[in-house]
Amino acid sequence: MLRVALTGGIGSGKSLVGEILEELGALVIDSDQLAREVIERGSPGYEEVVATFGDSILSYGQIDRAKLASVVFNEIELRKKLESIIHPLVREASEKMARNLPSGSILVNQIPLLVESDGAKKFDYVVTVSASEDVRRERLRQRGLKDYEIAQRMSAQTSDLEREKIADYVIRNDGSIDQLTRAVEELMKRELLPRAQRQSP
Repeated sequence: MLRVALTGGIGSGKSLVGEILEELGALVIDSDQLAREVIERGSPGYEEVVATFGDSILSYGQIDRAKLASVVFNEIELRKKLESIIHPLVREASEKMARNLPSGSILVNQIPLLVESDGAKKFDYVVTVSASEDVRRERLRQRGLKDYEIAQRMSAQTSDLEREKIADYVIRNDGSIDQLTRAVEELMKRELLPRAQRQSP
């Protein structure tokens, strides 16, 4: 099995790249989605996050991600504390999903904070999706984020340059969806499939 990390800043289009890879036959695990699931009400992650950050992050008994984000985004130590709770739970959930994959499979983990969590060494291959800051800002505005929210989220992440330094492959996503699809198909054909086949017995 080939373990691939897929990373990129907010608004870069990494989720879309993940969807295309899934259509091409990879198993794609969305770490953001898992991060939501491991702190759902009734889970050990929920109990630990509420015990750490208090009831003010709750809405109707559920963890309100916007409230939690507003607490941790401007406080590096609090953000690290939250990550120390969530990251091990996400890794454990990912491992469970990967256990029974057949040989020759391509397992893609979508991880926005790959550089920040120093997670690249756990993977066979790292793909970074990059886009200009202006393009990313415009995409985030279309999602309904305000300029100050965009600035906050971008400043909480490392730069494209830092993500590209740890990457084996960089996809530029400043153009159309068709261009992006072709770039991902090229990545799969030239890099991922041959590597996965070499790893299978």
